[in-house]
Amino acid sequence: MDTAELAAFLRSRRARLRPEDVGLISGLRRRTPGLRREEVAVLAHISTEYYVRLEQGRAPRPSVEVVSALARALRLTSAETDHLHVLSDTVRPRDPLVCRTVRPSIHALLDRLPDTAGFVSSAVYEILAWNDLARALMDDFADASPAERNLARQAFLPPPAGRPALYGVSDLQEFRQGAVMQLRIAYTRYPDDPQVAQLIDELLAGSPEFVRLWERRDIQPPTALRKTFRHRVVGDVTVDCTVLMLPEVDQHLVLYTAPTGSRDAEALRLLGVLGPGATL
Repeated sequence: MDTAELAAFLRSRRARLRPEDVGLISGLRRRTPGLRREEVAVLAHISTEYYVRLEQGRAPRPSVEVVSALARALRLTSAETDHLHVLSDTVRPRDPLVCRTVRPSIHALLDRLPDTAGFVSSAVYEILAWNDLARALMDDFADASPAERNLARQAFLPPPAGRPALYGVSDLQEFRQGAVMQLRIAYTRYPDDPQVAQLIDELLAGSPEFVRLWERRDIQPPTALRKTFRHRVVGDVTVDCTVLMLPEVDQHLVLYTAPTGSRDAEALRLLGVLGPGATL
């Protein structure tokens, strides 16, 4: 634990707060800006003596619960809270439920990507946001229910009549292996999220292949850098797959592109013109 930096960080965060920011009355003029140490201690439900020792760099390492309480008392942002946990040498507990809200800036980014099919998925493979080219390449997500937009269900449960599993991707088995591993991690990370438990139960009941992979308890997923979609209009489309982590919300930004001038790039461009549900 970096006691000196932890002390300095706590002092700096305390100094920027006004009493009215946390529902307190300012009262008489204060000699220094910010909250008093005893006020932070009360807000965090810890003793004033212990908090003073933290700010002086003389206290033993605080518990995860104390660090979380201090973050709430000091009105820290998510990034500041993470930093406080790092300084304290503790691990920040994750939110109890899967985050299913996509930042507006990510929505805007998806809409501005030329010749790129992109979407955002949650920790349990729920497609949360997408652009028009992703709809044209994969499915018209706007007309699908949240359950139908779950890639794990698409990969393991029987597809509607006449449709291939998971949009006809070439790496279906590799995707299944990775999905099971990610779902096992999510199942451990979000034990209180009822939708996660419901999804796992549904896949265990409906897919012997899911049961087989689930019981292996593998954790390291395979990496897929390229995949081919079998599209009903333009035929096979091979794309490079780039997955960017959004760690603060435990989401993935998935981007499909093709080399400039290739037949696959032309197919993506044609799909962009035709749009979802297109026919030639």
